[in-house]
Amino acid sequence: MITHGNSIEILAGNSNRKLAEEIATELKLPLSNAEVGKFSDGEISVTLPQTVRGKDVFIIQSTSIPVNDNLMELLIMIDACKRASAGRVTAVMPYFGYARQDRKARPRDPITAKLVADILTSAGADRVLTMDLHAAQIQGFFDIPVDHLYGAPLLARYYKKRMDENWVVVSPDVGSVARARNFASRCDASLAIVDKRRPRANAIEVMNVIGDVQGKTCLMVDDMIDTAGTICQGAEALVKNGAKEVYACCTHGVLSGPAMERLTKSPIKEIAVLDTINMPDNVKNNPKIKVLSVAKLIARAISTIYADSSLSAIYED
Repeated sequence: MITHGNSIEILAGNSNRKLAEEIATELKLPLSNAEVGKFSDGEISVTLPQTVRGKDVFIIQSTSIPVNDNLMELLIMIDACKRASAGRVTAVMPYFGYARQDRKARPRDPITAKLVADILTSAGADRVLTMDLHAAQIQGFFDIPVDHLYGAPLLARYYKKRMDENWVVVSPDVGSVARARNFASRCDASLAIVDKRRPRANAIEVMNVIGDVQGKTCLMVDDMIDTAGTICQGAEALVKNGAKEVYACCTHGVLSGPAMERLTKSPIKEIAVLDTINMPDNVKNNPKIKVLSVAKLIARAISTIYADSSLSAIYED
């Protein structure tokens, strides 16, 4: 049974306008001229100049820095579309913020990933399209369908052309082993693990490197790089253990706080990131940063969702 509108409407907030425009171009559709701004006191203002009645609306918005403003923009745009009788509203969130608090690690901790899932549903989202959640189980926090895309195929395709038997894929910590193992299998590469101990909050102490990295070119793989403490200390540990060169890649380049200073000073030769988050020009133009586009992948996912087809088929080529 068809449960969506009879035509597609692409909307975008202010978080990553460039990516939204590229997605619309891939779809050969116009990007709606929705007006998303602020009142003088900072409240979010949204106006939809064109009708969305009966349409299948896709709102493209990453909840990246400034996280709370971008989240509120998304919620208000969803509400505006529902009240304007949209046929179906899909929140397209290339980067899902608040995903790192997905469990109670300590007493009285919040579970903000579940909270945001509930808020999106209450606002009126009918489904969510997102990419590389920090923890896969977050999909279960929603009571609406979640389509989960993966950045590994794009990153693996980029690096596989350069790889030989001298490359090794490295997990920067024990928690990322499954991700790194999957990446290594895609590239037919061996696997190593950086084992670290965190003696106190925001402090990282590298303890050991598990696997053979002597004379190897190492590629560290993670879902996101935020302050870059883990990835940079991991790179230093690899060099100390005899690695010839160190590269890094991730889906989400959050790169907040001291991240760029750390990466610039680190032994990492190149950091490949996907453009799920809009980065400032000084970051994108840094010689160590390589930005790969997810526009085509997300555009194909949107087309597949609208056609009620299998999403897994978009990775086949």
